[in-house]
Amino acid sequence: MNTIQNRLAALREAMKAEGISAYIIPSSDAHLSEYTPLRWTGRSWISGFSGSAGTMLVTLEGAYLWTDSRYFLQAGQELEGSSIELMKMGVPGTPSIEGFLAKSLSAGSVVAADGACLSEAEASDSRAKLEIYGIEYRLDIDLLERIWHDRPAIPNKELFLQPAEYSGQTAADRIALVNERLKANGANATIVTMLCELAWVFNIRGYDVEYNPVGVGFGYISDREAVLFTLPEKINAEVRAELEKNGVRIEDYGQIYPFIAALDDQTRLYVDTKRTTHSLYTSIPKHCRIVEGVSILTTLKAVKTPTELAGLRTAMVRDGVSLTRFYIWLEDLLKSGGSISEYDLGVKLNEFRARGEKFYGDSFGTIAGYLGHGAIVHYKAEPKTSYTIKGEGVLLLDSGGQYFDGTTDITRTLALSKPSDQIRTDYTLVLKGHIGVALARFPEGTRGSQIDILARKALWDRGLNYGHGTGHGVGYFLNVHEGPQNIRTEVNPTPLEIGMITSNEPGLYRSGEYGIRIENLVVTELKEETEFGRFFGFETVTLCYMDNQLVDKSLLTDVELAWYNDYQERVYQTLCPHLTADEAAWLREKTAKI
Repeated sequence: MNTIQNRLAALREAMKAEGISAYIIPSSDAHLSEYTPLRWTGRSWISGFSGSAGTMLVTLEGAYLWTDSRYFLQAGQELEGSSIELMKMGVPGTPSIEGFLAKSLSAGSVVAADGACLSEAEASDSRAKLEIYGIEYRLDIDLLERIWHDRPAIPNKELFLQPAEYSGQTAADRIALVNERLKANGANATIVTMLCELAWVFNIRGYDVEYNPVGVGFGYISDREAVLFTLPEKINAEVRAELEKNGVRIEDYGQIYPFIAALDDQTRLYVDTKRTTHSLYTSIPKHCRIVEGVSILTTLKAVKTPTELAGLRTAMVRDGVSLTRFYIWLEDLLKSGGSISEYDLGVKLNEFRARGEKFYGDSFGTIAGYLGHGAIVHYKAEPKTSYTIKGEGVLLLDSGGQYFDGTTDITRTLALSKPSDQIRTDYTLVLKGHIGVALARFPEGTRGSQIDILARKALWDRGLNYGHGTGHGVGYFLNVHEGPQNIRTEVNPTPLEIGMITSNEPGLYRSGEYGIRIENLVVTELKEETEFGRFFGFETVTLCYMDNQLVDKSLLTDVELAWYNDYQERVYQTLCPHLTADEAAWLREKTAKI
């Protein structure tokens, strides 16, 4: 048997010992993260699938991975030879995990999962669905701990401070804002589970999660105290002094459960069941009143301060300069007859960004998809399987940087040789959708799902579509994917608010041929106020040229063409002062009016 089959066999033995018929392993960790510290990468360890989203189900007879359309091609490749069956979420005929279990198991069977790595909302929803069929859902057991003998420890790297000069608020300021919102919602306390919320409210950052500058810990905020629960070795003297100055008490990481269990009957706890683990939720004493709603910290964090927005704009200039120099280098390489692998291209891009100021690291794994690999939405280049990029075809490059004063996320599609008419048409249809979002005007209270059609209309008119969302929230020197807002077809009740940073990234993918995506970050801003209310729109803050040779001008309206040419000119005018004369001349040509 191969390694994956050995691990599955060991898990099944542990299941039999506990009388468990099926075991669920989610992607998330004890803090419900998208990207997780190595300790909680159990789904990858048991399956070999490295994507950021997916759920494993192991029964006594089989093994199955549920994931969405972003990962169908990648998962198919990574699961090959593992005996694990790919379950394509959203495809007609693919059952939910609960539906599959209802058909596979008899009444009285036991399904289990680690409740410390599932949200209360997800856990209670699955339990209710399984109970209909008489199936028990057990959430008090971590079977991976029994079989993963070299499982990594909880990371213990030191935390560091995010100064108020970047955030615009002290930790004390943010704690006060949280308490103000708690009071307005009839609550007086809340638990902080998610690492991005913890980092935001206490103005701390860390090195515990790849790409995301966060550190492992829990938090508790009330009108009486603010507590950070983390490993003692993560707190140096500087961090301790600053936290204590801001009224934050530090406790050991493992004390969060007994602390919550000891809350008194005066506690009115505000809980977001989507952002609180089942294990923490069930630790809350029965005498505490629970007020449910969307996390106050997530809502506050999504609306950036003027200081943060100013920092992001300056970070975008540095990012744009780095990207310009990188693309000059790439063009020179290919023109000289050279080549480079997709994997090495990502390494090289990181080097260019690292030459700039205030650079922390990549904000996610660079997606360098050449030719057919561009059609794999969340493609991950590996040294052994990378395509070699040459001076022909189409390259999709999705990348981002973490800077101490902002987080960037940008996708550009480049023609490395003369593009075909089909490619130009496809690209321009995607561009029309991108411009549609960029130019959107909408009344206060509008949700992302109401805007999504603007990105897809030109594609839908020709029977085309893409399977991912159009936009996700972006953190400020935090997670590149953050809530609560997004732009996608699925209904999300969160309205877009002034100061939110969101991506604008429609695309189109032809399997085995190429992928096209155009992504900028936008900030929601007030456009005008009339007798009919306040109307919002977007400020595009990303600064990098788009490839003129891919645009079919005849498909653009006058308004769309004006936006495109204005954007290209703004990129040139903003970046030019930071470039050499030769670099500026190169960019002038790339941003020439069409």
